[in-house]
Amino acid sequence: MYSLARSHRALAASMLAELGLFPSQELILMQLWDEDGQSQKALGQTQRFDHSTIAKSVRRLEAAGLVRREKSTVDGRVTLVFLTDTGQALKDRTLGIWEELERRTVQSLTAREQAQLVALARKIIPNLE
Repeated sequence: MYSLARSHRALAASMLAELGLFPSQELILMQLWDEDGQSQKALGQTQRFDHSTIAKSVRRLEAAGLVRREKSTVDGRVTLVFLTDTGQALKDRTLGIWEELERRTVQSLTAREQAQLVALARKIIPNLE
């Protein structure tokens, strides 16, 4: 399992690097593509990142020009995160990378084996939550 996770992460990292992204940053972008203008806290909770990790990731995304942060007009203690046009423009390329990553991950499996893998993964996921 460790070897599989490590190899998958390394391949994902090299593919995402083509877009200037670090692993996990694409997950934050995906969440914002689904619903822009989320609080930094909500992003961290969904991704299961602690406060400092999500803050660092959002700062890096902001420095790269992919997101912008604003204080909430309702509650000034809350920081909202919004996609920039540049961040929005990465959507198709990022999703394409994830499709290619998935294809490469299972390319040596038959259709039946792929279905079994998905079924087993769905069974395992609750153990990790």
